[in-house]
Amino acid sequence: MGFSFSPQNFVHPQLKPIVANMSFFDAFLFYIIHWMDKYEVWHRLPVILGVAYLGIRRHLHQRYNLLHVGDIKGRKYDTDEYCYRTADGKCNHPADDRIGSQGTFFGRNMPPSNLPYELLEPHPSVVAAKLLARKEFIDNGKQFNLIACSWIQFMIHDWIDHMEDTQQVEIMAPDNIADACPLKSFKFLKTKQVPTNTTTTWPSKGNNFLMNKTGSLNTRTPWWDGSVIYGNNKEGMERIRSFKDGKLKMSDKDGLLEHDEKGIPISGDVRNCWAGFSLLQALFVKEHNTVCDMLMVHYPEFDDEKLYQHARLVTSAVIAKIHTIDWTVELLKTDTLVAGMRINWYGFLGKRIKDMFGHFCGPIFSGLVGLKAPRDHGIPYSLTEEFVSVYRMHSLLPDKLQLRDINSSSMDECPPITREMAMREMIGKEGEKRLSEIGMEKMMVSMGHQASGALTLWNYPSWMRNLVAHDIDGEDRPDPVDMAALEIYRDRERGVARYNEFRRNLLMIPISKWEDLTDDGEVIEALREVYEDDIEKLDLLVGLHAEKKIKGFAISETAFFIFLLIASRRLEADRFFTTNFNSPTYTEKGLEWVNKTESLRDVISRHYPEMTRKWMKSSSAFSVWDSSPTPTNFIPLYLRPAP
Repeated sequence: MGFSFSPQNFVHPQLKPIVANMSFFDAFLFYIIHWMDKYEVWHRLPVILGVAYLGIRRHLHQRYNLLHVGDIKGRKYDTDEYCYRTADGKCNHPADDRIGSQGTFFGRNMPPSNLPYELLEPHPSVVAAKLLARKEFIDNGKQFNLIACSWIQFMIHDWIDHMEDTQQVEIMAPDNIADACPLKSFKFLKTKQVPTNTTTTWPSKGNNFLMNKTGSLNTRTPWWDGSVIYGNNKEGMERIRSFKDGKLKMSDKDGLLEHDEKGIPISGDVRNCWAGFSLLQALFVKEHNTVCDMLMVHYPEFDDEKLYQHARLVTSAVIAKIHTIDWTVELLKTDTLVAGMRINWYGFLGKRIKDMFGHFCGPIFSGLVGLKAPRDHGIPYSLTEEFVSVYRMHSLLPDKLQLRDINSSSMDECPPITREMAMREMIGKEGEKRLSEIGMEKMMVSMGHQASGALTLWNYPSWMRNLVAHDIDGEDRPDPVDMAALEIYRDRERGVARYNEFRRNLLMIPISKWEDLTDDGEVIEALREVYEDDIEKLDLLVGLHAEKKIKGFAISETAFFIFLLIASRRLEADRFFTTNFNSPTYTEKGLEWVNKTESLRDVISRHYPEMTRKWMKSSSAFSVWDSSPTPTNFIPLYLRPAP
């Protein structure tokens, strides 16, 4: 197949309407990535060319995959007066105090689905039972451990949660599948739909239209502000503060979270928690308090409020940095992505040059962090419905937690397993009790040495198909739910495009037959049966899990392209990572703390140096700890050819 710049001869027929409305320059860039997509070569290119491909893709997604939902009527404000992060996310965007705050709309990366299928077509319980339910646990090898699995819940609780309606929905499994469902029926609250009353321009269509009469509200703050430990509003923030020396509440007994009289942890977000998630909250409460101690030494004039606010800025930035250049590169373990994510933070010239000379020559050379002004590409910042959907990763969770003997005198690199505990015992209040008995260090080492599940079909945890969910206050809800079936329903309810429609809207080549998606004959046969051989019916979650994966990727390429867009946006739209990422805002020593922290391993070593020295052989705390170390990612890998 020869390269051609004629859309009639070159562009996939289903993508021609989108390309027809692009500018000449954008269409030219699209031809470049489309050619690479046709030959599936971008991830096999030398790293510098792979990074260039991702840069072009990100540009096109910024132009054609950002849609604003709803109307924001905030006010202008003095950024100098609001020099800290607020409790509810207000006063972060420099032009409008409400953008990105709690209770604003989820955005969109594409229009709501316009396919003619019904909410129950095919039935979510059928999809869950025949395509998602775990047959036997499939792990992902040494790439990702349970700390990495818990980390993503730690992040989700920082960013996103839909406001629910008071109206209940009941899903009843069809008779022909009921015996394969742990719950024959289950009830849950609808996603609340709120009028938007706005007209939106969809760039690839080139005209205005009423994109959606209603939208969904985010009950968390979508900024990367550490709200998972600090809370999403003033009440939540005050609940976890000690109001002494800027510190947060923490148990003196076991170094874990403090609990209320009901046994519910006192932390920023406690909905649907389990022991691994609570562990990370406790670790970063400890990090916050340690930052306070450091600031007190260097700035003895700071009162409780200043210590708290500066420590929050520092700790939130540490969390964002770890996710960007540590967690993500373990999830997408290729030299190209190591380079790309470090370029996001440090720029093409790398950490050493940026540390020496500061931010200069724009985002390509110095990264997104430290830009002179936030960039939102003309669309007010929010996280999107599609972003929520691609972060459905419950298959990472195992059936059992393997506890290890950290006092063993064995010379083995991996401490021996002493017992296994059902994951059901590790959730909610019972999980908090178990965690207290196990202790921070034993739990961390155990999770570090246990591989997470693989994001593939037939690997959804069975215990989550009969799950008692929590309210925002951490209390059990009265009705258990089948999370596998519920996740299928939620995407459809919220108008998220199904798999093929999703790919078209992301400028990706749609599949034309099941064999384009997977080589597994058993999977193909099951997909044909469930979706009646209609490729357009294929649910997004199922397609993402069935899709052939790029070597080194724990997620699908389709999901990754949403990550590519949003991972950059979370940094470049936030004034505390751009305009105010400086020593007057963070303090000189606070900024130094962020700059010197490169990984979760650094944070764990800061608090438990003996733990990492004795038990962590891996380079990253997110890899299985007894795995071989990888080359340091401080080397400019983009200068090396791809393997």
